[in-house]
Amino acid sequence: MGLLRAWRRRSLSRLPFPPEWLPYLERYFPFVRNLEPEPRERFLEMLKLFVWEKEFISAGGFTLTDEVRVVVAATAVRLVLYLDLSYYDHLREIIVYPDAFRLPDRTGVVLGEAKHWGTVILSWKSVVAGLSNPHDGHSTATHEFAHVLDREDGSFDGTPELRRFSHYAAWTRVMDIHFHQLREGRARERQVLDDYGGVNEAEFFAVATESFFEKPRQMREKTPDLYEELQRFYGCDPLTGRAAASPPTS
Repeated sequence: MGLLRAWRRRSLSRLPFPPEWLPYLERYFPFVRNLEPEPRERFLEMLKLFVWEKEFISAGGFTLTDEVRVVVAATAVRLVLYLDLSYYDHLREIIVYPDAFRLPDRTGVVLGEAKHWGTVILSWKSVVAGLSNPHDGHSTATHEFAHVLDREDGSFDGTPELRRFSHYAAWTRVMDIHFHQLREGRARERQVLDDYGGVNEAEFFAVATESFFEKPRQMREKTPDLYEELQRFYGCDPLTGRAAASPPTS
């Protein structure tokens, strides 16, 4: 499968980026215009590959459009811009509903869900709502794609596959501290993170990822060690919109 994927990806890479997609990025992702040339080119390359490699499926009477595919894909790609698209290799399909939906294994309505078997389910209304205020720390699509990154190493446990083995000790210590302090209702964590992050370690990582990209200034001021760990993993500094100045590698 790896060889087949690599061959297909090389073939797709030769195709030009569809220019008609650019207005969607202008509308929903203004940060893209501020990227330096090399990361911007990489973002567009990863975006087109994601759209063309993953299967998008409509549900609940929803009509899929290029706008939907591009917006969902761009949200996913933002997380791995300084990682690698291989973090989504086990993601096969994205199912999109028009609004909140119900699932057989869940009670009540759902806005998003990442499944073990390589499926992400999203409410388009919730995706757009999350992008309409890029500084409130709430983004359903970002949350669910963070779960996909978490699952890449085999389980939803709040620890994705880190860059180096030596990073796990600090990651575990920092995440554990802030997870439990959020559960205890500490003011510092609650100013940065949604209470839903206290449900379990997997939800904590997803919620922390939302805040890292949408509330980076608050996170760096209130929980600098948490910010540093996420910066080291994602390899970027959302405050500047650039790669981390000197991402720790030891």
